[in-house]
Amino acid sequence: MFILASGSPRRKELLQQINTRFEIRISTAEELTGDDLAPAELVEKNAAAKASAVAKLHPNHAVLGADTVVALDGHTYGKPSSREDAVRMLKEFSGRTHQVLTGIAWAYNGHLFTDVVITEVEFAQLADTEIERYVKSGEPMDKAGAYAIQGAAAEFIVGIKGSFTNVVGLPLNATVRLARKAGVNLYGDYGEGSAP
Repeated sequence: MFILASGSPRRKELLQQINTRFEIRISTAEELTGDDLAPAELVEKNAAAKASAVAKLHPNHAVLGADTVVALDGHTYGKPSSREDAVRMLKEFSGRTHQVLTGIAWAYNGHLFTDVVITEVEFAQLADTEIERYVKSGEPMDKAGAYAIQGAAAEFIVGIKGSFTNVVGLPLNATVRLARKAGVNLYGDYGEGSAP
């Protein structure tokens, strides 16, 4: 059993989907924000900080941290601060291709293993009425980039290049591969990488 250092319902659901065994301990690490860092560096640092903060409290456990942002034209987009902010983001993505980046970090046995996964997402040209209707639903408000690809925003997506689960919030293939590299057992109660 490992610890997920995140309160994200999407990450929890994705890890349950592949039958892993974990507990949740929400990290109190302060997240970096803004355009001061390149998007890949930003998510990698945030994921590492989240995993490390929880690992200090649970040194005998493997800890998974993750951080997701949307990037376009060198700017990063986290969760919208208001409905107006969500509308602004979606208008900027309309008819364009943006990137979704997730940093993942495993903290285990005093070591840190990190990776960054990038997926390209192409949006259709959206009418203002479509954006207003979607934002009114409330779905965008706790999502990086103000949309949920697995939700009602699926109708906006022309195509994606890369990991679908990355856009949802956790690139499962990369997470599992990095866990193997770190020596973490994702599936059992006992054995290498498991909680005692």
